[in-house]
Amino acid sequence: LCCQCGVPIPPNPANMCVGCLRAQVDITEGIPKQGTVHFCKQCERYLQPPGTWIQCALESRELLALCLKKIKASLSKVRLIDAGFIWTEPHSKRLKLKLTVQKEVINGAVLQQVFVVEYVVQSQMCEDCHRIEAKDFWKAVVQVRQKTVHKKTFYYLEQLILKHRLHQNTLRIKEIHDGLDFYYSSKQHAQKMVDFLQCTVPSRSKSSQRLISHDIHSNVYNYKSTFSVEIVPICKDNVVCLSPKLAQSLGNMSQICVCIRVTSTIHLIDPRTLQIAEIDGNTYWRHPFNSLFHPKQLEEFIIMDINRVHEKKKGAGAGARSNKHTLAEAWVRKTSELDTDHQYFCCTHLGHILNPGDLVLGFDLANCNLNDEFANKMNPQHIPDVVLIKKSYDRSKRQRRRNWRLKELERDREATDTDDERQYQDFLEDLEEDETIRKNVNIYRNADIPVESDTDDDGAPRISLAEMLEDLHISEDATGGEGAEMLT
Repeated sequence: LCCQCGVPIPPNPANMCVGCLRAQVDITEGIPKQGTVHFCKQCERYLQPPGTWIQCALESRELLALCLKKIKASLSKVRLIDAGFIWTEPHSKRLKLKLTVQKEVINGAVLQQVFVVEYVVQSQMCEDCHRIEAKDFWKAVVQVRQKTVHKKTFYYLEQLILKHRLHQNTLRIKEIHDGLDFYYSSKQHAQKMVDFLQCTVPSRSKSSQRLISHDIHSNVYNYKSTFSVEIVPICKDNVVCLSPKLAQSLGNMSQICVCIRVTSTIHLIDPRTLQIAEIDGNTYWRHPFNSLFHPKQLEEFIIMDINRVHEKKKGAGAGARSNKHTLAEAWVRKTSELDTDHQYFCCTHLGHILNPGDLVLGFDLANCNLNDEFANKMNPQHIPDVVLIKKSYDRSKRQRRRNWRLKELERDREATDTDDERQYQDFLEDLEEDETIRKNVNIYRNADIPVESDTDDDGAPRISLAEMLEDLHISEDATGGEGAEMLT
């Protein structure tokens, strides 16, 4: 019989029933039943004392471990058997833990007890978010500059940064006239950004640091670092004039070349021989050259006659030729001079897409004043009359049928003008026309535009649905709203 209440029980060392034993002994004594957890609303992280902030989902193992660490010292006198969450409303600011513990009590009897610990979630801004909100608290800045009129390389670089998520550690991104400024809370993050830029675009960098404060007792120095990254001032579709020494080292190609692409190197093609060459950043800064024209100086020509050249004899020491282009000889006329009989003869690398009657954009070298140190020293017979750049399509029709979009960096913008919008549309058209650049960019399907066939009526290149990504949209139904189906 139980020594307290007289109820018949199986014999045990304490000679008491379970009810009386629990009334006499509380094994959870000394374990706090309430506590607090600090949560940052901005970055949605929890504080793990003394100063670490960790990302935890609700009812996750990480959050359970965080809560148990707060009562770890109190649990040392008992044996923890089981722990789990009791469901609470996500916005209730309460976390409830159901714990099962065991402890040896009177005369070796082992008592098991279940109890609930409630945590109150208190809001506290972490140090990183404090720095972001302050906007002026930064330890390092990366100043990216490109001294060009057209920003095609910048738009491409922006997409690479988004794809590789290198903008996540930035405190602030500020847009200025010649480029972007990236602000960081540590020098290591800024150095990582500089290394990425040097691997993805031809550039050169310099660094400097300024002393902010110095503790003479602990010998601690506080610096602000500045990294300056200058991207080569050459963009896609630029016509450039190489130095004679550089042209000779690239396989005796012509000095007048067209830039067909800028990735980690500058890709050039000779429109008269289809010879191609790649110039990295170090080679460019040793033998610098400039663009001969601004994009606004592009003129529209109409193809009067075109003959494809199938065999072209290679010169001595000539380099590799492009397999994606076709060499052709064309007679063209300016659309502004259709009332005259004045025609121009030129060689072009666009023979695979041009036909008589097509409109094409190009530069007129015959009637312009070239202000370039290398071009002025060239033999006039070696300078072509016209350099054709790309086929012309109806821009408004292409914009209407564009069923995809790109993401952009969140940055402090200056006032954007119509010229920026025109340059951005040029970049989107380049993505449609160049598959090589497209592989490095995340392209998202625009659900607002209906899906049509992959080929346009006028033959303008388009991006296929297979190359597009579905953007993630979390609706109320997906988060388990009332009447929503369960996600599988």
